Amino acid sequence: MVIRVEKNSTPEEAAPPITPETLLSLLRSHVPSLSSGPAQVGAAVLEDPQTVVPMTIQQLAAHSGTSEASVIRLTKAIGCSGYREFRTLLTAAVARTTTGSPSTLPADITPADGPDAVLDKLLAEEQQALSDTAAALSTTALAAAADAITAARRIIIIGIGASGLVAEDLCAKLERIGLAARAVTEGHHAMTLGVLMTPDDLLVAVSASGETTDVVEPLAAVQRNDVPSIAITVRPRSSVTTADHVLVGVAAREGAMRSAAMSSRTGQLFVVDALFTLVFQRLGDEASTAITTSHRELVQRRHGKDPR
Repeated sequence: MVIRVEKNSTPEEAAPPITPETLLSLLRSHVPSLSSGPAQVGAAVLEDPQTVVPMTIQQLAAHSGTSEASVIRLTKAIGCSGYREFRTLLTAAVARTTTGSPSTLPADITPADGPDAVLDKLLAEEQQALSDTAAALSTTALAAAADAITAARRIIIIGIGASGLVAEDLCAKLERIGLAARAVTEGHHAMTLGVLMTPDDLLVAVSASGETTDVVEPLAAVQRNDVPSIAITVRPRSSVTTADHVLVGVAAREGAMRSAAMSSRTGQLFVVDALFTLVFQRLGDEASTAITTSHRELVQRRHGKDPR
């Protein structure tokens, strides 16, 4: 018997309550998907939060080259009631970084950087992306998504391009614990499977931008047939957030030598690992038995032995 999971993780629930610990990570995740005015304000804040702390709304508008309306739109977009609450949270966030261990983003990697510098800069960026994702990820949405995967008869995971690698990673993990999962990385194939899915199935849409046509259209198709859905993205205001359960990972910064595809995978893969862990917990002995069985067979192959 298939157990249906309620659609209880709306896009609004995909973000946890805003706190000083999560403020800057929420800014980093929202800014790329905002309109130009609010995005410009957010970029100015992220560039030098400490300088912004004492500013009035008028001063921040002037500092960012925007308007007071853009400042207000930014604060509303990340979940604050207004500029007063935003500045209070920013003050606390800055106090934490100045009294503790500062977490400043490194400069972009340049052609002149040696291997040591490249490793140091990449490590700092990856650590920041992981910390930001952990701070911004809603545990309510994550738990609801894990329930949906556990209850589904079949899981179709769609991802195109670099997001296809994330889709294949999640698929491999779910297959390893005995679930009927399939990764689809080609648009026409995704749509073909999508329109044939039933409410007993589950669609997982993986798209960093949240706007990839070959992911958005199959998602819309399954929604018309009341098929449950999960979205994994790094853009909290994108088209795929119409899914029932929305999981947002935070991308590392892009730079001259780092593409969007590279920067987006860190947060997405962290989300996949967290999601898989919760699914494993829910399956309990069933998952453990599947892992043990496959490990027993594979370890013999690693040693060059015939398992028969």
